[in-house]
Amino acid sequence: MKYFLTLTITLAPIFCFGQIRTLNEYIQLAKRNSATLKSFQNQILSNQIDSQILKATIKTQLNFISNEMYAPVIKGWGYDEVITNIAQVSAMVQATKSFLSKGNLAAQYRKIALQNQSLRDTLLLSVKDLIRTITEQYITAYGDQLTMDNSRELYELLQKEADILKKLAQSNVIKQTEFLAFDITRQQQELTYLQAQIQYNTDYLTLNYLAGIVDTTITRIEEPRLNDSLPHDFYSSVFFHRYVTDSLRIANERRLIDYSYRPTFNAFSDAGFNSSLQNTPYKNLGFSFGVNIKKPIYDGHQKRLKYQKLDIEERTRQTNRNFFINQYNQQVSQLIIQLRATDQLFEKIKQQVSYTKTLILAYEKLLETSDVKIIDFVTAITNYLNAQNSYRQNFISRFKIMNQLNYWNQ
Repeated sequence: MKYFLTLTITLAPIFCFGQIRTLNEYIQLAKRNSATLKSFQNQILSNQIDSQILKATIKTQLNFISNEMYAPVIKGWGYDEVITNIAQVSAMVQATKSFLSKGNLAAQYRKIALQNQSLRDTLLLSVKDLIRTITEQYITAYGDQLTMDNSRELYELLQKEADILKKLAQSNVIKQTEFLAFDITRQQQELTYLQAQIQYNTDYLTLNYLAGIVDTTITRIEEPRLNDSLPHDFYSSVFFHRYVTDSLRIANERRLIDYSYRPTFNAFSDAGFNSSLQNTPYKNLGFSFGVNIKKPIYDGHQKRLKYQKLDIEERTRQTNRNFFINQYNQQVSQLIIQLRATDQLFEKIKQQVSYTKTLILAYEKLLETSDVKIIDFVTAITNYLNAQNSYRQNFISRFKIMNQLNYWNQ
């Protein structure tokens, strides 16, 4: 008993049962604190700027260009004057403009949009993974809380009966050995309760860690509220949509390859000072303009090879998509079977818990008059404890199955 009191006093300061936290609280805090989600969100913002950069690059570009060069000829030694003109000084403003077809420009914007969509798909998957992880740990901690509560309830019952039996033993109504056998059971339950407290503390603090909460205060948590429906629409889920995004990206890459082999037009114009300083340099102020046209003719069949790479990528995408669909259907079907089996087991376990508890209450009254053997009472308690454990495990298993179903369906 001394050990129990000491350990209870040690654990007491970290318990704060006034506040009850909910699953939704933890999910929202985890989303807010997740560095991974923030990273994806920043990447999306960065990609949105890329579309503005593309828009800026197709506008007229203005540049200031200045070149100064002097190549002296000393006693006949030096660069050929015909080539160098001895000197060149230029200072001008140049304007350039690239002309892209509407289709080419649309394909480039489409590329950026699909990159953003791919990032959003990844972000949504990361959110789903985070919610599943937090919910799984929350359910584990809630199961520990139920175990702790049941252990405390049973310990308090045994403690109360121990006081009664002790008086009966002192009055020689029951044997001292019978009381000692019962007291051993009470002590074992005391240890079970303390172990349940420690396990709850551990899993609760792990939950805080996963949610990014810096707090070592232990509080109680509310029963998790999960969506109990079973919608099944894979083709509108993010799991399928990411394969659609990949398909659109590959198709757009083909368009970009096509446009890269079409003629490109660039116009330029400049104005300023450009002189060799050899003949009336003060008159070398002027301007120029022109057009640059580029059309690929032969590049070693790179276009065909690029198409082949995209063909391989598309086949890989289709293989991965088909495999994932099969795995998805199998996983969901398996979870539904497990859920139905768990629901069928519930009623039987609830009846067993009810019967064993009724028996304990009956034995509790008979103990006061010593009309029941203590060993029978201990056996009834053991059966009640086992029934409670079965119920709790089934209860928590159902939550975990629903968590998995919600992950695949929502």
